[in-house]
Amino acid sequence: MKYMIMITMNPTAWDALPEEERDEVVARIDPFMKKLTESGELLGTQALGEPKESTVVRVRDGVPVVTDGPFAESKEYLAGFYLVECDSKERAIEIAGQIPDAHINAMEIRPVVFSSGDPA
Repeated sequence: MKYMIMITMNPTAWDALPEEERDEVVARIDPFMKKLTESGELLGTQALGEPKESTVVRVRDGVPVVTDGPFAESKEYLAGFYLVECDSKERAIEIAGQIPDAHINAMEIRPVVFSSGDPA
């Protein structure tokens, strides 16, 4: 089963950490991804830019309306995700708990119900 583990970041919490702790978290990311890659469970991961860099497109009456900034104002935002394939939701929860910044950010786990290229 595929699961998306979405990282919800609170930049205030991240910025409040001492620089040494931020550096430690960042240093643990590559070994964590290597371990998941070697197990065959990591399908991909992406980090996203900050909401201030986003653009929102809404189509109204057939016309695209483009605005700068995030869809909604929030203290937290989607900062990235891991796409994993594992045997159970329990394993996905275990993986989420091992993500180096799980003690700072929230990890939301959702099953993937459709993926392009999947057999019908």
